[in-house]
Amino acid sequence: SRYTEALTDPSYKGQILTLANPIVGNGGVPDTAALDEMGLRRFLESDGIKVSGLLVLDYSNEYSHWQAARSLGEWLQEEKVPALCGIDTRTLSKLIRDKGTILGKIEFEGQPMEFADPNKQNLIAEVSTKEVKVYGRGNPIKVVAVDCGLKHNVIRLLVKRGAEVHLVPWDHDFTSMDYDGLIISGGPGDPMKAQKVIQNVRKVLESNRPEPLFGISMGNLITGIAAGATSYKMQMANRGQNQPVLNAVNGQAVITAQNHGYAIDSSTLPPGWRPLFVNANDQTNEGIMHETRPIFTAQFYPDANPGPRDTEFLFDSFISLVKRGKGTTISSVLPKAGVTASRVKVSKVLILGSGGLSIGQAGEFDYSGSQAVKAMKEENVKIVLMNPNIASVQTNETGLKQADAVYFLPITPQFVTEVIRAERPDGLILGMGGQTALNCGVELFKQGVLQEYGVKVLGTSVESIMATEDRKLFSDKLIELNEKIAPSFAVESIEDALKAAEKISYPVMIRSAYALGGLGSGICPDKESLLDLGTKAFAMTNQILVEKSVAGWKEIEYEVVRDAADNCIAVCNMENIDAMGVHTGDSVVVAPSQTLTNEEFQMLRDRAIKVVRHLGIVGECNIQFALHPTSLEYYIIEVNARLSRSSALASKATGYPLAFIAAKIALGIPLPEIKNVMTGKTSACFEPSLDYVVTKIPRWDLDRFQHMSNRIGSSMKSVGEVMAVGRTFEESFQKALRMCHPSVDGFTSHLPMNKGWPAIVDLQKELSEPSSTRIYAIAKALVNEVPVDVIHKLTAIDKWFLYKMRGIVNMEKILKEVNSETVPEETLRRAKQIGFSDKQIGKCLRLTEVQCSQLRLRKNIVPWVKQIDTLAAEYPAVTNYLYVTYNGQEHDVKFDDCGVMVLGCGPYHIGSSVEFDWCAVSSIRTLRQLGNKTVVVNCNPETVSTDFDECDRLYFEELSLERILDIYQYEGCSGCIISVGGQIPNNLAVPLHQSGVRILGTNPLQIDQAEDRSVFSAVLDELRMAQAPWKAVSTLRDAVEFASSVGYPCLLRPSYVLSGSAMNVVFTEDEMKKFLAEATRVSQ
Repeated sequence: SRYTEALTDPSYKGQILTLANPIVGNGGVPDTAALDEMGLRRFLESDGIKVSGLLVLDYSNEYSHWQAARSLGEWLQEEKVPALCGIDTRTLSKLIRDKGTILGKIEFEGQPMEFADPNKQNLIAEVSTKEVKVYGRGNPIKVVAVDCGLKHNVIRLLVKRGAEVHLVPWDHDFTSMDYDGLIISGGPGDPMKAQKVIQNVRKVLESNRPEPLFGISMGNLITGIAAGATSYKMQMANRGQNQPVLNAVNGQAVITAQNHGYAIDSSTLPPGWRPLFVNANDQTNEGIMHETRPIFTAQFYPDANPGPRDTEFLFDSFISLVKRGKGTTISSVLPKAGVTASRVKVSKVLILGSGGLSIGQAGEFDYSGSQAVKAMKEENVKIVLMNPNIASVQTNETGLKQADAVYFLPITPQFVTEVIRAERPDGLILGMGGQTALNCGVELFKQGVLQEYGVKVLGTSVESIMATEDRKLFSDKLIELNEKIAPSFAVESIEDALKAAEKISYPVMIRSAYALGGLGSGICPDKESLLDLGTKAFAMTNQILVEKSVAGWKEIEYEVVRDAADNCIAVCNMENIDAMGVHTGDSVVVAPSQTLTNEEFQMLRDRAIKVVRHLGIVGECNIQFALHPTSLEYYIIEVNARLSRSSALASKATGYPLAFIAAKIALGIPLPEIKNVMTGKTSACFEPSLDYVVTKIPRWDLDRFQHMSNRIGSSMKSVGEVMAVGRTFEESFQKALRMCHPSVDGFTSHLPMNKGWPAIVDLQKELSEPSSTRIYAIAKALVNEVPVDVIHKLTAIDKWFLYKMRGIVNMEKILKEVNSETVPEETLRRAKQIGFSDKQIGKCLRLTEVQCSQLRLRKNIVPWVKQIDTLAAEYPAVTNYLYVTYNGQEHDVKFDDCGVMVLGCGPYHIGSSVEFDWCAVSSIRTLRQLGNKTVVVNCNPETVSTDFDECDRLYFEELSLERILDIYQYEGCSGCIISVGGQIPNNLAVPLHQSGVRILGTNPLQIDQAEDRSVFSAVLDELRMAQAPWKAVSTLRDAVEFASSVGYPCLLRPSYVLSGSAMNVVFTEDEMKKFLAEATRVSQ
């Protein structure tokens, strides 16, 4: 929700603002009349909206934020600024990118208007103050700020640093004024329209005045022109909040907010001047400096707001120049660079894998390890891999992307020492093998093995790893930074844990040191629960942290990358829909965050980078925050100094290959030197822009275990997860629900696997106690018209998400009130835009899935294929990373490959794990070796098969009949392989075959013969092969009669299931009744 600041930025004067972020209005707007202590608008960057119009894809009519006073629409209406939603903003961004800045108009029916060209206007004169104003009166440092379109935050930052700011009009003659420092502000339009300012700045430059001069954005252009350089109109303007800039003095990279279509030509700078900043993507000038005088500029916004505050230090530098006086230059006061990154000299590196899969440590480490091997091989480093998991892709013996030597040995200090002794590697990677590799590496360090054999730990040091894993050390490190952590005590006995809880007061949270997936953690409301959980925790570890419980607060995550030269970026920000108290691995997660304001987002981003730098992380890490839902209070929860499941999710959500980049960084390669693989041209030192929303939903298989509670908490229970991409939250959310369980149609009150609710449901308990089925309980509550406020109080889920969920339920009600003849085209289109499947709509309209599809096509409602390119179409991308959406008006790609389609495995669950990913990857690689183009469809972010450079086209999409047919037909595929993805694609064999898809390999009818118990038995009879007496039954009576005739025990076995799901041995008639109902449900 950064639109409030952007809309009031004077540099947007005369522009129709197109927001790449697809969902706008989530947090409403705060009190736009509220003033700060200086009389400036508290939440705005000027006195009102400056844009001429606003274009967005999806607008939130219902908003939610503790600071909100009204909706965005109401504010726009009050200020008489037109806005449109439902616009394919990505298509518009591509048009502007390819054709340059274009004229636009928002025209209403019956009200024609001419195009207005803002380039012909002096926009600076329109936004500038008309009189001199003073802020921070009485402060010791007098600063004159020339208002060419100055943002309020510039004044705030200067006054905060002790300046008395004299704001003067753009055409005011400031040359003879007495001041300690001069600011030339940012502003809109063509700098050549500001001739009066240029002339006055030229006078200052020629007069050799000793006072510092700082030009910001437009001020950079004005200063450059006044100095004698020339400006030019850029082909592709730099507009956004994630522009990477390199400091030409100290080499540091920073992320900046920008809005400009003009630039200074560095080659025309006169003697005595040189570039200060350069854009890391297009190498255009981003600031200049005088070599002997205190004059410098920045083309970006160091005042940010909105955007990252990485360069706010320039205001400190400006004030330092003022205080130091004559003879200083900007290079003398800029922060010194940390350390210069140099290539780590290693020839052979040992990578530790994660071993066998377990809850909290699954296929994501096969993905991260494979990425690390690939990155190291590119740098001509020999790789020794240790991983006993035979089902993993990274342990393949041959291939361009494989290790030179693989050891299928346990990841324990004893065996790793033996491998080190035999292979003599000079480098060791610990961050790609989860908690197993990390704990092993720490132990090797403590034993002195690494030191004895001269093995360097690449990337984050062992000392830094220990500081994040040891709860006491971690707490001490944060206290050194004066950072906010929940009141806590690290203890080593149950007695001390009880004492700590008394000091903090119940409820408390306990966390185990060096633990995985929240193992040994939980909320303890009283002494008895602490005694029970604490005793269990100490059985696995020698240290636990007892801390204040923040259950109910928002959980926010950042994935942060830092190189050895101290360049730091926040690659991905994620918001847990479930509040604190539920492990992030068991929570529904969205990226990017949807309910944070710019102030909240940047506050947490700043803290994340500050902590990562202080801890000395080199590579990638995950940091988790608890944010109070109705204030700016926050606590840092933990830091994972390694790749994790969240890292894999962030990689796939953004298209930014975190593990690959982390491996390069571990070799000492600085971020600015690494290319963005999506564009092939721009730098990897940037923060991705997402013009879509991602939803992750965990997959649990708790039903497989008898008497197992479905309640979830701070200790992870999920065995897999899915990731869905859409351009509305509802589209992404409903896709994810279907991906997780093919038996689920979307956001409905029906439980997965056709399981029914008990006759009496305690809905209040189902909502207040987090569980694997709570999301369906929320749907049930909304169907029953339970108010959002009530659900919010019971679940602590932000109301914005609940409003969106209610919108889905309301659409279902609307669809049920019409039929195929009366349903309006716009209603049908909107249903598809918010994620309804044809099957889901068909049930509402009393149609089959095929009939609904035909109805939709008759109304010309079709999906569009879009790219995930990391830059929201700002630069042309060579990416093959795709998703399908109904929120668009054109495809991003051409369909001329006619490749072979390979269906992936979907979410990991019991019986379907990393082995199917190995099958899929092996199949894809073989197809490509044989000269075939490949089209992969999968929805699992933990897999190697969803690495976009494994195939020719990757669709992060549903493994459903509807979606596979969409992609198959668009791509003109020559065939489809379903046999390498496990049960989910296998179950689609016959429907796909009947729909005209050419299934490669075993004939679909023969697949059906093997899956259908009755048909399979007939085949055995035909082959005269013996089989146990059996009978296919559809009623309890038939089952009981058969059991009586053959005698108990009997085996119940449903068809079309994986790994014996719902298969049970029954010993009595009562058990027969119980288990038959379950088997019938599963095989439906």
